[in-house]
This record gives sequence, structure tokens and C-alpha cells, in this order.
Amino acid sequence: MPIISRRRFLQLSTSSLLIASASPVWSMPRSDKPVGVALLGLGNYSASMLAPALQHTKHCRLTGIVTGTPDKIPQWQQKYGLQDANCYTYDNMDDIANNDDIDVIYIVTPTGTHMDFAVRAANTGKHVWCEKPMAMDEAQCQRIIDACEKNGVMLSVGYRMQHEPNTRTFADYQHTLPYGEMRKLSSFAGYGGNGRPADNWRMQKEMGGGALYDMGVYAINGARFITGKEPVAVTGRHEKSHPEIFKEVDETTFFTLEFADGPETECGTSVVKSFNHLKAECTDGWYQLKPMQSYSGVTGTTSDGKQLPPIKGMQQSLQMDNDALAIRNKGPLLVPAEEGLRDIRLVNAIFKAAKTGQKVTL
Repeated sequence: MPIISRRRFLQLSTSSLLIASASPVWSMPRSDKPVGVALLGLGNYSASMLAPALQHTKHCRLTGIVTGTPDKIPQWQQKYGLQDANCYTYDNMDDIANNDDIDVIYIVTPTGTHMDFAVRAANTGKHVWCEKPMAMDEAQCQRIIDACEKNGVMLSVGYRMQHEPNTRTFADYQHTLPYGEMRKLSSFAGYGGNGRPADNWRMQKEMGGGALYDMGVYAINGARFITGKEPVAVTGRHEKSHPEIFKEVDETTFFTLEFADGPETECGTSVVKSFNHLKAECTDGWYQLKPMQSYSGVTGTTSDGKQLPPIKGMQQSLQMDNDALAIRNKGPLLVPAEEGLRDIRLVNAIFKAAKTGQKVTL
């Protein structure tokens, strides 16, 4: 999969040149039918967000499911009219290779399982959409990338925010500079609470639990997307108010991303503190998203009084339609696999910085 820089990507984002340079040759479904999507993992996000969003897409539809809990299958069949032949378990998902109704397998399972499922999905010859964060470390991300390239299938990471129009508008400001050069950036993503039961995967280190993996990637990806730059160093520190509950994973992490030529950054993530915003302070004003990464309500405001209201409908519908168009080579691949890999590189660097108390150079 060819790699173009983020800055070059945004320069080409409305140009046919992007489609030519960023769309490799991969197998495409027939152009006269929607892209068929199978959700792998039928937890809350699939049930409450992705499946409903697929009912409002223009270019794809829910055609299958893959689950580790077969008891869920009848309920999903009744609700979405799924055929027996399109319902799989983790044990027989490899048989999807022979199913023409399914074009994409969307991985919606705990982070610690992403690599294994994504590689298996790629080996069926189906395109792969993988929820964020992409995997546990760079090596796992690269294994997914290699499997998709080997099988000639598309790989996209489920960053809704890069499909969300207000976020994309502010990302374009790095080129147009309506408020001058960016001098400072704050990016925070977190939600309040007191943790979950110990057996919940979000409380388990090996499964990718904790604030930085779960929510921190929003703050990281938002900072990278809005600036169009790649950090050269990071710092990090953990804060714990419930050490008796959060025994394996971080509950709150504050960090900085250092860019070669600015801006200064202040970032944070938490699963016990509520914060959800991104603000760019520039020489001639500011602009912000508040909330920044919520499923709905993402609102933009500027120092001169402009307001960018939230979209109507679901961000997930936009995301999946854009990815379906990319499969057909009718639009750019907005969030390629390299996005997920770069964020995971930063996640692990921040963990190292927090552990050592030292800045980590990338």
C-alpha cells in the first residue's frame, strides 16, 4: 500500500490525483451492489452503533456477522434479516472466503485480539476494517499490514474523527492559516467513572485496556490530524486516584507531543476524568472542537464567532460509506493502516516516557 505524507494527502484531498496515487489495485465487489460488511465481534459498539449506522449507509450494507457467542446469532438474524449462511463463529470464519455476499470483515473486538482476527480476515481475501486502536504494538500493526498487502485487500482503521466534517475543516486550516500559525495545541479525550469489573477487558493490560489505548489514541490522532505533523519526541506521566481498582492499566495519563517546529502541545486521556476537546491557539485567533471525539455532537467554534454545528446522522455511516467508496476506487482511502501504526508507536513511547520519567525521542 503506497504511503503519502499527511501534508501531501491534505493538499490532494479534493483532487483526482489522490485517488490515483493512494488507491492500489485490489479486488472489488460488483459495482451494481452495495459493499457487503460482516461485523466480527457483536459487543456494544457493533450492536448500538455500527449495525444501526449500516442501515443508513448509501454504499454498504450489513450482510454477515462473526461471533464468539453463537447464542447471539438468532437475535441478530431476526433484527437484520441475516441468512444462516452469512452467520459465522470464530471457529469457522475462514469459510467466509467462499461467501460472495461478504466483501469486508470489520474487526470490532478488544484491542489485544485485533492482530489475530485481522490477519485471519485478510487471509479470507476480504477487505479489512479494524477498529481503533489498531493493535498492541508496531510489530502487530505491521503483521496486519503485511497480511492485507499479501492478499491484495484494503485495510482501514476506524477513526471516525477523520471522516467527521468539522474535524476535516479544521485540519485544512494548517494550509489556509485563517488564524495564522499554530502556536499551541491542547487535545484531551476521556470519560468519567470509577473503573469496571476486574474481568472486563478494559481493565486488563494484555487486552489493551486502560486510558491510553482506549481513549488516548483520540487525543494523539486528533493532534496529528489537525497539525498535519509527526511528533519527534514525547513525555508522559500517569495519575492514579483508584490504585486498588486500576491494578494493571492506566486510569489517567497526561502527555506532550513534541513537533520539530511547534506547536507546543498539552494532551491527556482518562477513564475517570471527563474531558473531551481539542483547541488550536494561533497567532491571530483560535479554533476548537468541543466535544472532539464523541459519537455525536462534535461542534466547532472559532475566536471570531464562527460555529460549525454537528452533523445530522451518524459518524459511523459516513466512515463506512467513505471506506466503501475507497474499495470501489471512487474515493480516497481517508484512514490508511499507517495511521494506526503511527499512533500505536506514540502510545508505546508515552508509556515508556511515563515509566522512566524521561523524554522519549522517536
